[in-house]
Amino acid sequence: MIRILLADDQALVRGALAAMLALEPDLEVTAQAATGQEALEAALRTRPDVALIDVQMPGMDGLTLTERLRRALPSCRVVICTTFGRPGYFTRAMRAGASGFVVKDSSPEHLVDTVRRVHAGLRVVDPALAAESLTSGASPLTARERDVLRVARRGGTVSEIARALSLSNGTVRNHLSAAIGKVGAATRTEAALIAEERGWL
Repeated sequence: MIRILLADDQALVRGALAAMLALEPDLEVTAQAATGQEALEAALRTRPDVALIDVQMPGMDGLTLTERLRRALPSCRVVICTTFGRPGYFTRAMRAGASGFVVKDSSPEHLVDTVRRVHAGLRVVDPALAAESLTSGASPLTARERDVLRVARRGGTVSEIARALSLSNGTVRNHLSAAIGKVGAATRTEAALIAEERGWL
């Protein structure tokens, strides 16, 4: 039996995945979680063989969870299962230690096959996405520039961004200016959109 942890903040998605996987005689969903922290605690408690993890979750995101899970429970293999097949997400997932990366519009057969192959020690990735990640390159943004763009994409003034991140207005302006230049955008809103589309945020 392959024991599986599902981590996704959308209850309907989690439920659908659990129901689908339950149809397979060799797969068993042993835990479900809506946040990264819940998933980490559930993994340590139930010790799954494979964790199916979404990227965007409240609190700890799926990429951070992958890294922490690989350190805390090396026997558990991770498959990123996301709506967003972005090259930046793919690159960061592989760097964090994921063994597989699938998008949610994949066929049920492909997802089940991925779980089995990853459990067997193989790495399963979408060839087109892997190629795109190579051509798009790594994120040029620093960690602080990513933080500033994450807050900027929600709108708000420089002062509001500064307050949210405990930075000075001048420091926020400098980070925004650097980020805008690095991604080739005209405005901070455009920079945030470009960075998000490439999976850099």
